[in-house]
Amino acid sequence: MQSISFPLLTNSFSNPFTSFRPFLSPTECSSLSIPCGTALRNNRLRASTSESTPSTSTISVDNSDSGDSTTFVIRARNRIGLLQVITRVFKVLGLSIDRATVEFEGDFFIKKFSVTDSHGNKIEDSESLERIKRALAEAIGRDDGTVSVARSTANRGIVVRRPGLVEGLGERKARAERMFSLMDEFLKNDPLSLQKDILHHVEYTVARSRFSFDDYEAYQALSHSVRDRLIERWHDTHIYMKRTKPKRLYFLSLEFLMGRSLSNSVINLGIQDQYAEALNQLGFEFEVVAEQEGDAALGNGGLARFSACQMDSLATLDYPAWGYGLRYEYGLFRQIIVDGFQHEQPDYWLNFGNPWEIERVHVTYEVKFYGTVEEVDMNGEKHKVWIPGETVEAVAYDNPIPGYGTRNTINLRLWAAKPSSQFDLEAYNTGDYINSVVNRQRAETISNVLYPDDRSHQGKELRLKQQYFFVSASLQDIVRRFKEEHNNFDELPEQVALHLNDTHPSLSIAEIMRILVDEEHLGWNKAWNIVCKIFSFTTHTVVAEGLEKIPVDLLGSLLPRHLQILYEINFNFMEELKKRIGLDYNRLSRMSIVEDGAMKSIRMANLSIVCSHTVNGVSKLHLDTLKMRTFKDFYELWPEKFQYTTNGVTQRRWIVVSNPSLCALISKWLGTEAWICNADLLTGLSDHVDNTDFRQEWKMVKKVNKMRLAEYIEAMSGVKVSLDAMFDVQVKRIHEYKRQLLNIFGIIHRYDCLKNMDKNDRRRVVPRVCIIGGKAAPGYEIAKKIIKLCHAVAEKINNDTEIGDLLKLVFIPDYNVSVAELVIPGADLSQHISTAGHEASGTGSMKFLMNGCLLLATADGSTVEIIEEIGLDNLFLFGAKVQEVAALREKGSTVKVPLQFARVLRMVRDGYFGHKDYFKSLCDTVEVGNDFYLLGSDFGSYLEAQAAADKAFVEPEKWIKMSILSVAGSGKFSSDRTIKEYAERTWKIDPCRCPF
Repeated sequence: MQSISFPLLTNSFSNPFTSFRPFLSPTECSSLSIPCGTALRNNRLRASTSESTPSTSTISVDNSDSGDSTTFVIRARNRIGLLQVITRVFKVLGLSIDRATVEFEGDFFIKKFSVTDSHGNKIEDSESLERIKRALAEAIGRDDGTVSVARSTANRGIVVRRPGLVEGLGERKARAERMFSLMDEFLKNDPLSLQKDILHHVEYTVARSRFSFDDYEAYQALSHSVRDRLIERWHDTHIYMKRTKPKRLYFLSLEFLMGRSLSNSVINLGIQDQYAEALNQLGFEFEVVAEQEGDAALGNGGLARFSACQMDSLATLDYPAWGYGLRYEYGLFRQIIVDGFQHEQPDYWLNFGNPWEIERVHVTYEVKFYGTVEEVDMNGEKHKVWIPGETVEAVAYDNPIPGYGTRNTINLRLWAAKPSSQFDLEAYNTGDYINSVVNRQRAETISNVLYPDDRSHQGKELRLKQQYFFVSASLQDIVRRFKEEHNNFDELPEQVALHLNDTHPSLSIAEIMRILVDEEHLGWNKAWNIVCKIFSFTTHTVVAEGLEKIPVDLLGSLLPRHLQILYEINFNFMEELKKRIGLDYNRLSRMSIVEDGAMKSIRMANLSIVCSHTVNGVSKLHLDTLKMRTFKDFYELWPEKFQYTTNGVTQRRWIVVSNPSLCALISKWLGTEAWICNADLLTGLSDHVDNTDFRQEWKMVKKVNKMRLAEYIEAMSGVKVSLDAMFDVQVKRIHEYKRQLLNIFGIIHRYDCLKNMDKNDRRRVVPRVCIIGGKAAPGYEIAKKIIKLCHAVAEKINNDTEIGDLLKLVFIPDYNVSVAELVIPGADLSQHISTAGHEASGTGSMKFLMNGCLLLATADGSTVEIIEEIGLDNLFLFGAKVQEVAALREKGSTVKVPLQFARVLRMVRDGYFGHKDYFKSLCDTVEVGNDFYLLGSDFGSYLEAQAAADKAFVEPEKWIKMSILSVAGSGKFSSDRTIKEYAERTWKIDPCRCPF
């Protein structure tokens, strides 16, 4: 007999079994209600097609109608989501629903479905009718209000838990007590216990002999040993959250640039020294083993790293929070430099597995695409039903995120795309194996690559698919968790805060409206009032041109129901806006969610602002830009919505992990390690700035870090650099507004000056090692030419024996978090030189600041607030201010540029560094009249700031004092402060500390 397997949405359920931890007694355990994932396997029963439907639920067939359809009459107890399950059964079996009616009879409903087969005919074959009835019976289950339905981990079919087969209260209590006695203590953290755990994983996880394993295998075993301890805390945290039911934050971000997890985890768990000793006794060095870990390729740039810092702070500060993102198979790309040109290769970071993630094969959701929207009559009311043309499965991968100095360990849930089981069933039933493979490849493509190239229609469609896949899976998970404990959606704003990290997750708004209106059958107005209370929005964009838009044609094809919802949201908003501002059509057009024009599109930022209760800028200057320029119309309408929360970075990653020598020095002189959780205590360093011993120790720490960086540079590029030189660093995404080209032009000017000096003058020059790193987007040709120019200039300078160690230029390929942890502590000077008004915040400057690196910067993004904390005397400021930029651009070709700039530009244009024709278009972008990012007008001021840095560097005591005061003033820029402000002002959530 052919088996029937089909996907469905799960209903809320509870289960009496879980794994218990010492802080819960057996008596407490027996009353817990927990998710099905911890259920014992022998209580999970596969529904049999031979099982009969209980007397309370009936399924009958009526073929008496003279029409072309067969009517199925279903009487069952009403429960949320059952209508979707039934309609999906018909869909999977290849049947079409012509019409449907619903009548209520107390706690029961009677649903009548008129259906036809795939040819549009009535179903009269008795075997087919019985097959359909059995499938419906499986879907409905023995539903008396206590049965729950979930996916099978084996085949994703229907699994029904039947309460009659579960132990009674006495048996359950006895079982809980036995489980408690079997696991009545935490894993031990003394070196001997850690060694046993490591060797256990060598033998049974890595499957190697404990007498013969290498550094990488030691890393795998060590990671699983650490993960065991994370899971203990992770379970405790989630059980405690489930018991206390706090309002939870759900942080939605397409990017989480986590970096390596091993060192961060053992430090936050407080057992780094114990692990180091354990490994040492086994003949391994912790630092060497930790180097075996690759970076998790889950993001790119500041936004992604900001998300990772947020998760660390949320865990450390005990906030009840979940992160949601995508599990990219290949991440952004691996940057390869060949003859100075950037080439992109897939980043195979998952080739050898990821020991930090836990695959949740039982946590899967159907995500729908394409198809049509139909109207059905339910109890006399019209309802929309989306009939998809394609479905894929979202599979959860969980990543525990430990807090520092707390037991709390929160979850980062990432989704991977897999083919829907119904596609496999249909393909195999018809013998179409090739089509099944193609479907699998097409589904998995969704979560393969971060930011697919969207210059083509296929690329735009894939990016939209990616965004909706992420949003749909996350919201289904969130709604499912809410419904486990609540049955009234009026309580949703009191229990759930959804945060949109930029516009990438903004489709969440349309999706949650679809769930509430189409699936939960709330009225539109009620659903909208709920939705507007749960969303907050942070934008990382400065200029309106950079705001995300989705073509209406594409959205209507891929997500037809969502386009209808967006149109209705926009219609209601426009009608309300007309009442507020009148018929100002220009302003109405600017504020509309739907943008008319040659290509009609949906403005995702406008949608996010309309729906969110709070709109966040990421620095004080950024908020001013949003209010005065980018979102001026919205600010005038809703000034109370707009606020700013300056971004921050976690000192645990960027000092404790990446700069342990500085960490030890700070703790020694502050007399406490409390600053690791309270960065405001760093101000105490200023009390010791005049202490000679302190300054000498500070200087030694910097020298050690420069030695590490110099060794890396030599190993990576073959270039030997002098430790006496100033290490001048600019590492960030390559973009015209970030002005790496200005930096390179400054280096060319310095080289030109050195070439024209006599030997006596050269002796007075401060030697420089200029370090540049970052990736250019694959389709961004100007950025790629900047990388090539950097290499061309480096080749000329580094091979000039006349200049020697006075000037070196190094490009660091494939810049990532792990490389940053090496570069940032070793930098003397860091450049943050974006054109004023183009950087929203800039968290890179905060990382350098925390490591005692001096900044050379424009008054852009968070630099304005850094100046307030450390003073103008402790950094090197240059360039036009935000309010001056527009006027300079208006002058166009009349702007006067320094002769030095014209000379440098001419050197590049004339082929002094080769590739004359290739660099022509790059030079054209900065010619007078075309210089949008004002390299020419800022060049003179830039050279003056560089000269000031040289002057300070030749006075070591002054430089060290500036360095100390930079760290002392960096406390405000901890992500802990950022999270506290968000929690109190935006999310309205409270700490929920898991007891030890």
